[in-house]
Amino acid sequence: MRLLFLYLMVFGISAFGDGEGWWKWRGPNGDGTWQGPKITKDLSDRGLQRIWKTPVHSGYSGVTTRNGLIYLMDRPPKEKFGEVERVLCFDAQKRRIKWEYSYQSKYGKLGYGKGPRSSVTIYQGKAYCLGAMGYAHCLDALKGTLIWKRDLKKELKIKNPIWGFSAAPEPLDSSILYHVGSKQSGNVLALDAKTGKTNWEAGNDSMAGYSPPLLVEAWGNRQLICWGPNKIMGLPVGGGKEFWSLPYQVKYGVSIAKPIYEDGILLVSGYWNGSKAIRIEKYGGVKLLWSKEDDLRGLMAQPLYRDGICYLLDRSHGLTAFKLRTGSILWRDQHKLTAANRNPHASLVWTNKKKGDALSLNAEGELVFMNLSGEQYNEYWREQVVGETWAHPAYSEDKVYLRDDRWLACWQLPVKNEN
Repeated sequence: MRLLFLYLMVFGISAFGDGEGWWKWRGPNGDGTWQGPKITKDLSDRGLQRIWKTPVHSGYSGVTTRNGLIYLMDRPPKEKFGEVERVLCFDAQKRRIKWEYSYQSKYGKLGYGKGPRSSVTIYQGKAYCLGAMGYAHCLDALKGTLIWKRDLKKELKIKNPIWGFSAAPEPLDSSILYHVGSKQSGNVLALDAKTGKTNWEAGNDSMAGYSPPLLVEAWGNRQLICWGPNKIMGLPVGGGKEFWSLPYQVKYGVSIAKPIYEDGILLVSGYWNGSKAIRIEKYGGVKLLWSKEDDLRGLMAQPLYRDGICYLLDRSHGLTAFKLRTGSILWRDQHKLTAANRNPHASLVWTNKKKGDALSLNAEGELVFMNLSGEQYNEYWREQVVGETWAHPAYSEDKVYLRDDRWLACWQLPVKNEN
């Protein structure tokens, strides 16, 4: 009974109404929307206040959290620890590590090989992880003990993506979805959440993309949007032949930014090959609405959407607002949000979608609070919170959890008093 109570406290509804937490990459809905407190537009002279920080090692793995426990993956120096990846769990209240799980993972010539890419997904009391070399693990989220594991690259004879397996595990019904890109078995592999056994597979591409599949409902049918290095696919939930596919061969296979699906339109944005807007038709086909190979080129950041307008971090012009239906550009911020760079990045999250308020952690480690509209980019404040990073932060209650290659940090967000 005591153990059950403890699980309910950790994975159920907290006294602060944060039972969901930021339990997977891009938040509870996987779309960069946060139903948090009202954040103040003005900072005091003291600026943001850091509550604590604790050491970690290098990695691109984003932070996730569920009721007081914080999760991420890293890779310590091989001179001291050997070639391992680690899954880490921290107690936010005690401000220290609660458990760690490590396993051997040899990177070889992996590009940008400083550490794991994928965020840890917390689902029904379990922590699901995918390492850069294709090792899938299911751990007890409270204790860190192993429940099941699979070497997907070896089992399925999968070709390793240039920059490693990166897509966070995605829960769906009784399965956990892994975007691993096996042409023989399926681009999307659905493993049983409890046992790790294969439930079904779908898709047919030569290699994995870097983002999780996107679940959409089109014309009354659920389908998974999977973006691989050679095509965009609409896949049936439960496995089977793809509903549709659209050729889109991207240079170096960098199908990274998670697509969005709004108002019946699918937006896919690539680094070298630009953006495409696609309408899913009623009887299983698709129609290309527009394509912009030079004007709209994203990289890692999933765009935001509001009232017919998308906000995309363009590789050459910075944050860009454009109309989803036509692709017509409304404005560009000319690198105000984050510095011009070969690989610019900023994780974008709505804090009040109705009003257009958003938070962003940029590649320089600055937390930026801003308002986005069809007219302009309006910045309220920014604060240096970590070092350079591409890792996605986690927002929970009135706090933000962030990491770089040295530290995991907890910062207090400035929120309005509702009393």
